Amino acid sequence: MTELEAGRAQTLAPVRSGAALHRYRDVLIALIAFAVLASLPLFTGSKALLDFVIRCSAYGLFATSLNLLVGYTGLTSFGHGMFFGLGAYSFGLIMQKLGLPIPVAFVATLAITALIAAVIGAICVRLKEIYFAFVTLAFQMLIHSTILSWASFTGGDQGLRGGIPRPAFLGIDLSNHVHLYVTSCALLVLGLLAMRQIAQSPFGYTLRMIRDNAARASFLGIDVWRAKLTVFVLAALFAAMGGMVMALFVSGAYPEFAYWTISGEAIFINMLGGVSTFLGPMVGTVLLLLLNDTVTRYTEYHGIVLGVVILFFALGLRKGLLDFVAEWFAHRRDAGEGR
Repeated sequence: MTELEAGRAQTLAPVRSGAALHRYRDVLIALIAFAVLASLPLFTGSKALLDFVIRCSAYGLFATSLNLLVGYTGLTSFGHGMFFGLGAYSFGLIMQKLGLPIPVAFVATLAITALIAAVIGAICVRLKEIYFAFVTLAFQMLIHSTILSWASFTGGDQGLRGGIPRPAFLGIDLSNHVHLYVTSCALLVLGLLAMRQIAQSPFGYTLRMIRDNAARASFLGIDVWRAKLTVFVLAALFAAMGGMVMALFVSGAYPEFAYWTISGEAIFINMLGGVSTFLGPMVGTVLLLLLNDTVTRYTEYHGIVLGVVILFFALGLRKGLLDFVAEWFAHRRDAGEGR
């Protein structure tokens, strides 16, 4: 080993050890979070609460996957919901038509999603800002129209009827509500942990560099197109995971899962929670679902109320809730150190 190589190794050693420490910390936090969520049925018999957490799992995976594009890469997709719907429909159709074991159907759905996302992404990630946003929306509307038109296969506007078979595997019976709840929590925690590792990896920092200055990143030798395509496919996979959780929860798949409004909800969620902090989309998910559930009990004009809330965050705070809290604590810490 030359002196230069030895110097590099000595310089990188603290960085690698720090990254490993953060990875162990993230895994520990994930295990604690799963233990808390999985034990919830032991302390409450509220089916409504468990249903709420399952919905948070589905939408949380979906919204956080969008933040890989928006917050980390600077790619605003108006059509990300196509992968949520694609995951739900692919999984449901595989279970109905082929009757495969659930883990096999899960992997097959991810493979189908990855293939379609790679084709769509290869076209879209070459485009700039607003063109990228609207071309992804166009692809979503194409998929939604296909779902509606191919009624003999997808059920058309009625969705997949007859329910999704849920054969037991490894002692897990997803027709049992508690088993479904714990499985949804496990998928949420595993998905978030995987996305966290992506965000904190060298690839994640490459995405930030592309977000901040794509021309400089390209000048430094980074294959910008390949990096964007990779994160586009990864984000699609996690969105499809959310779609599969939702399909299992409602035992079906419906055209609304692939409509443009589902992408709008994911964007609203990121606006509510924030895109600068990793858990911002999860906070936004809880906020939006709570608002939806609460407001719809008292008024049919829930859209107006949600619009006012969005305007408050967009024009008042000018950032998501968790971003605002993180920035406030950072200012307090800096002020304390300056005394």
